Amino acid sequence: MDLENQKRVKDFAEKYGAENLVVVVGAAEGEAAGLAAETVTAGDPTFAGPLTGVQLGLKVYHVVEPEFKEAVDADVYEDQVGMMEMVLDTDDIISEMTAIRDEFCKYL
Repeated sequence: MDLENQKRVKDFAEKYGAENLVVVVGAAEGEAAGLAAETVTAGDPTFAGPLTGVQLGLKVYHVVEPEFKEAVDADVYEDQVGMMEMVLDTDDIISEMTAIRDEFCKYL
């Protein structure tokens, strides 16, 4: 997650309350998705951005996870995500995201 997006997430958490936010990621690999998820839950693991040492514990999901898929209109999902879902290793992504949420999320 780039530094500007880290700042946005931090600002939103301060303005609206971390318990009121959900972060949605769309990285193409489980490792990249997990890094973004870890950043908004446990803090920036690279120690380079505004979320270094900031444990927001935010709810975070990937667009291919069932929880997200069930929460959006099926036609919109198919139009925007359907093709991507077919080519990604969704099992790896879901496994990575679940592990991060189980370990670091405060607001499930």
